[in-house]
Parts: sequence; C-alpha cells; structure tokens
Amino acid sequence: MQSLTALRLLARPAQCTLFAGRGMSARALSNSASRGFATIEPETVKQQQQQNGLSAAAIHSSGPLRNDWTREEIQSIYDSPFLDLLFNAAKVHRENFNPLEVQQCTLLSIKTGGCSEDCAYCPQSSRHSTEVEASKLLERDIVLDAARKAKVAGSTRFCMGAAWREVGGKKTNFKNILDYVTEIRGMGMEVCCTLGMLDESQAKALKNAGLTAYNHNLDTSREYYSKIITTRSYDERLETIARAREAGISVCSGGIIGLGESEDDRVGLLTTLATLPAHPESVPVNALLAVKGTPLENQEPVKVWDMVRMISTARIVMPKSMVRLSAGRVRFSQPEQALCFFAGANSIITGDKLLTTPNNEFTDDQLMFQTLGLIPKPPKLEQSSCGCGSSDNELKHAVTSN
Repeated sequence: MQSLTALRLLARPAQCTLFAGRGMSARALSNSASRGFATIEPETVKQQQQQNGLSAAAIHSSGPLRNDWTREEIQSIYDSPFLDLLFNAAKVHRENFNPLEVQQCTLLSIKTGGCSEDCAYCPQSSRHSTEVEASKLLERDIVLDAARKAKVAGSTRFCMGAAWREVGGKKTNFKNILDYVTEIRGMGMEVCCTLGMLDESQAKALKNAGLTAYNHNLDTSREYYSKIITTRSYDERLETIARAREAGISVCSGGIIGLGESEDDRVGLLTTLATLPAHPESVPVNALLAVKGTPLENQEPVKVWDMVRMISTARIVMPKSMVRLSAGRVRFSQPEQALCFFAGANSIITGDKLLTTPNNEFTDDQLMFQTLGLIPKPPKLEQSSCGCGSSDNELKHAVTSN
C-alpha cells in the first residue's frame, strides 16, 4: 500500500509538468481538478521539479504573470544552462507573441548634446570631451519629415530623444514636442519620447497629446548605479516611471550591459523591472557602444552570449513585455541577432544612428528579415500603463500553438 501511494505521488509532478509545458498556467492547472487532474501546491511542484533535475528556467517558464519575483529566483533563471535557458525563453515567447513578428522603431535625436548629466557612457554629456556638439531642438518640418520617411521604411514606432536632465523650464520646447507627438500619432505610428525627468502635469500633457510610450531607462542595478551616474538618483528615475504610468502612458524601461557591472548587477536590474507594480510595456536591452572621450571608452564589447542570457531571463520574468534589442546590435552578426530573436527579443531600432552612435544599415536589416522569415509587427495605437495586453494576431498565435 505504501509503495502504491509513493508511485501516485511520483506520478503527480510529471503530470503537472506535462500540461504546464503545453502552455497551461498554474491557475488553469488548478482549475482542471474538476476534470480529474491532480493539483499540487506550487512550492511543492517546484521542489519536485528541482529533484527531477529541471533547471530554474524550465521551472519558472510556466505559471501566472508575477510581480513578486525574488532576486534569488531571477538569479537562478539567469544561471540556468545556456541552451535550456534559451529553449524555455523561446517557449514563453511563443506563448505570448507571434515569434515571427518584430517591431521596427526609428529613434531620432531631436535635441543633441549639452546635457548637464554625468552618465559615464554618454557622449552627449557636457562633462565629457567627445565629438558631439550641442544643438537646439530640431525644427518641426525636419522632425515630421524624418517620421514620414521612417514609416515608409517600415517603422511603426517613432522615438524622439532630447539630451536634457528634465523637461522643467523648457516650456516652448516642450510645447513644440507635444505638437510633434500629435502630428506623428496622426500618421498612424506609435510615438515614444525620452526627455529626462517628468512631473505629473508634463506626463498628463504628453498623454493628452497622444504619446504611446515614455522611455526612461534604469541603466543598471541600484547597487552599481552610483558608479555610472551621480547627477540623478535611482529613486528619481523610478518616480518618473511612476508618473508616466499614472498618466496612462506605456512605460519603456530597461538598461545597458557592458558598463563594468557584475552579473549580479544585471540580475538586480531585472529584479527591479520585474517587481514594478506593472511590468514595463517595453524592456530595451542595450549593449554599451563605448565612445571615445567618455569614462567608459575602454570597456570591452559585450559578447552575444551575455546579451542572449539577459534577453532570455527578461522574457521569462516579464513574459508579456516587448523586449527590445537596442544599442549594440551593430556589433552582432545576423546569426547572433537570430539567437536574440529566438530568445524573445521582438523589437529593433532601425536607421543609421541611435541618437549619436552607429546602427545597422537599413538594407542589412531588410536582408535579415528576409533570411529569417521575420515580418513587421503592426503598431499598437491604444495607450496603456501596463504591458500586459496582446494584439489579436498574438492571441490567435498563442491559441494555435497551445
């Protein structure tokens, strides 16, 4: 009798793993009890899966959307064997998105250089001796023409960046930017801005103008942050993110790897993002492009394995967020970028520049899309403060694949 009971207990975790692996959430698995399926407490399932030799990536690749991740859990996912991490991230990606859709975004520096911040990686800081010269806000016709050309080239999101610490005190420039946002939104494109710190009234004004998303990266972990930036605190960045979300604007927030940080710092960054009240709609993963004249000019380039590990972990812990393969992509070959897409990246920045640093050639990106069978992701024009929605195409694909 004891042997029979033991066999039944051993059979249960295998049954749970089988159905969870087909995309069945923990909640759905629990509800299936009425149909004769066994139910086990989540922690018990995890313990049994660990005993069966499953990696943390495999264990955490199924289940409900979470904002209560622990740093230890995310560290264990990040440390999973590379191929297992990649496979499970790809599984999560396919359960939430059409894996062939990649959004093309265009980033334009509408106000370059002369920034008072001291970000160690940035050539636009007035504190660093770089070749970037300060300029005034670009005129309306130049910005709108760039947006039209971006749309013709296939971009569905147009991002505008201004080298400021904050918007406050720039009333005329801010009014012009609100006009740019409204006009570009009228072209049928998503519109994103990164303008530094915002107050509540500025966030509401951007929302009313039609802004889709606000980019405000955390850059790195809280612990390493002061080694990179001293002119703006970590909490000030989080406050700006909160203001954008409260105004009903989608949040775009990620970070940069290759700043000299440890793997623990990378996990710390992901932990902060994954435990926000709502996951960012977009999570840019940037690899440092070291620029001469900045304090980080001699940093070694990031290897693709580090980029894939970061993207894979982000995809598992923030399954419904867009993960954006951003700065540094120019250093990766087409096969290396393919690994990033397989891991869960579903957005790139196109155009010959990323604010002030080089980017991939447009024709190279066209060839890559053709070679990999990628298709442009259509714009999502509704505004949201949470990245937990899916397009009709994504939902249809998820249903089909499950």
